[in-house]
Amino acid sequence: MRSELLLIMEFKLNTMASSEKEWQRLSSEVGPDLKLFRARWDEMRNPRNKKSQKMIVLQSRDAVNVVAVNADKKIIFVRQYRFGIGDFTLELPGGLFDMDEAVEAAAKRELREETGYVSNKWSVLGKVASNPVFMDSYIHHYLADKAEAKFDLDLDEGEDVEIVEIPIDEVKRKLYAGEFLHPHTVSALLLYFHGKN
Repeated sequence: MRSELLLIMEFKLNTMASSEKEWQRLSSEVGPDLKLFRARWDEMRNPRNKKSQKMIVLQSRDAVNVVAVNADKKIIFVRQYRFGIGDFTLELPGGLFDMDEAVEAAAKRELREETGYVSNKWSVLGKVASNPVFMDSYIHHYLADKAEAKFDLDLDEGEDVEIVEIPIDEVKRKLYAGEFLHPHTVSALLLYFHGKN
């Protein structure tokens, strides 16, 4: 208990110290529209050495993914080709919000479109920054319990997915064995399994 308290106190002190060293944005320049993102270059002054440097930020709408658990205690995944790594990934269904779409509405829509599954039992697992190094967006994680397959898939032009149902214990094994490549899937599953304990 004492070591946990020390870690919490150290974290708070480090957070306070870093918040006192604000980076100053000297200017911003709008970059090209990259379909899913809008590039922006910010000239930022480093509080440590007072030197400035141009930093890139990819602006995007937030995204959502869903841990959907069916009556057979299996989690619903989609297997799809990812152009960035040139390979297939096994990941949770999800995607970008539509313009002005509420978070839970986006979760329900993405689950239905990508898998045909729906649920009447939704809860928030949490959210994480998509990639805080150079992106300004967040990924919201939801749980859809007692999910049922009721609809045909409604995929975007650039999507081609295979639905894969995996028993919860096998998902946990795959997670801790490092078999999931998509970081948003990893963070959602960690939140899901942490909440079950």
